[in-house]
Amino acid sequence: MKGKSLLLLGSLMSTPLLAADALTGEVQRQPLNVPAIVMFVAFVAATLFITYWASKRNRSASDYYAAGGRITGFQNGLAIAGDYMSAASFLGISALVYTSGYDGLIYSIGFLVGWPIILFLIAERLRNLGKYTFADVASYRLKQTSVRTLSASGSLVVVALYLIAQMVGAGKLIELLFGLQYHIAVVLVGILMVLYVLFGGMLATTWVQIIKAVMLLSGASFMAIMVMKSVNFDIGALFSEAVKVHANGAAIMSPGGLVADPISAISLGLALMFGTAGLPHILMRFFTVSDAKEARKSVFYATGFIGYFYILTFIIGFGAILLVSTNPAFKDATGALLGGTNMAAVHLADAVGGSLFLGFISAVAFATILAVVAGLTLAGASAVSHDLYACVLKKGKANETDELRVSKMTTLVLGVVAIGLGILFEKQNIAFMVGLAFSIAASCNFPVLFLSMFWSRLSTRGAVYGGWLGLVSAVTLMILGPTIWVKVLGHAEAIFPYEYPALFSMALAFIGIWFFSVTDKSQNASDEHAKFFPQFVRSQTGLGAASASSH
Repeated sequence: MKGKSLLLLGSLMSTPLLAADALTGEVQRQPLNVPAIVMFVAFVAATLFITYWASKRNRSASDYYAAGGRITGFQNGLAIAGDYMSAASFLGISALVYTSGYDGLIYSIGFLVGWPIILFLIAERLRNLGKYTFADVASYRLKQTSVRTLSASGSLVVVALYLIAQMVGAGKLIELLFGLQYHIAVVLVGILMVLYVLFGGMLATTWVQIIKAVMLLSGASFMAIMVMKSVNFDIGALFSEAVKVHANGAAIMSPGGLVADPISAISLGLALMFGTAGLPHILMRFFTVSDAKEARKSVFYATGFIGYFYILTFIIGFGAILLVSTNPAFKDATGALLGGTNMAAVHLADAVGGSLFLGFISAVAFATILAVVAGLTLAGASAVSHDLYACVLKKGKANETDELRVSKMTTLVLGVVAIGLGILFEKQNIAFMVGLAFSIAASCNFPVLFLSMFWSRLSTRGAVYGGWLGLVSAVTLMILGPTIWVKVLGHAEAIFPYEYPALFSMALAFIGIWFFSVTDKSQNASDEHAKFFPQFVRSQTGLGAASASSH
């Protein structure tokens, strides 16, 4: 189909693959969309003003990395949701519902099961024990150098994979929606993300994410309301009318058509569930609030906003079946949907709100990418400056001025690298990168973070060996699997038969951490075991959190 650029959930098997804005293949450039460009320029102008305002309030490392802990739970929850509700989720989930029906609801909310883990197990302890990055927590009772090196390495790999997907997605999406050239879009996104992070830090990044979340929720709500208005707000009528006009008929109301094999499905589910709790740019957000209570509120509000958003995309998908598939204005001479099925939500925006609302939705799509790349860049910069430079290289003796200077230098480097990789990977299928990012977060970051909080026998040797085992095995198995070995590298048959490695790499990580910890009979392991209990008390009560943070 012409313009088929967005890999749908059926082919990628996951919401976060879409959530990475992973657009691949050739796109059909649309006519220059003047309303969309005007609205996007207005958004950029507003966020650059916020960046200028935030730059005047960044007086310390705490301000730059964590907005001084002054973000409220509600604001932080909205910002977290802004990180999750991506352009490709919006377009891809609605397109999945448009093509497959009921399955879209199952997969769109599947990854939400990761949030209770963060809410009940991680958020409060993370806020009580950490300072800027999750490595602060993981390394508190263990040796700083080796554990921070592992944590920073895992974070940088996740950030790099996400950034490549975002930059390629930005170019393809804007080429598709705005009519701008791919390279222009990539360079524009790179420059803006550097400006947000370099001058505004976490405060500017947070407000960019909040504004984007409000815009996307508002636009999606309006579309859903207009869809429901067309059926007199009768959800049953929406489904029954959609069944009548869809090519698959009643089959769109039956689940189960998208899973390739149960092992891959379970492996992917584990990556989504536990990878969410290991994503560095998400975990970093819990240090922006004042205390553990606000951290819990953040997760509560984020879950509500994200769940509401995906309910809207479900309605939008069925609305597209009803209002777009039956409208010849949105089809080419062959009867195929203009721009591919991924354009179903965009065409619906045109159908319910005209060209002005279409411009708004297109501008929101680009704004979502800016919000995500800003958070990723800040997470990568903090991993280098705070974990590697200040705590590993300088052994905790670096002053704030030097640390911030390194962070800003890293931001510039990340910006240049992101633009370069975005251009380099223009013609490549980069969809697997986000699946790999979630698998690495679940196999390296999450086990070390989780066990450092809850298992008294954890030792530095166990954390380092097991963490590296999870990281290396996740990457190796993904390369040997069908996605890369066959589809990307062109081999006839995959060495590792499953799409996603998390089931196996997570098991290797936990087993490795356990084995190398229980067999560690050194004095250092005994000291770390004794140090667990004071840390656990701090994580439960918040008492002594300041001293833990400064360790």
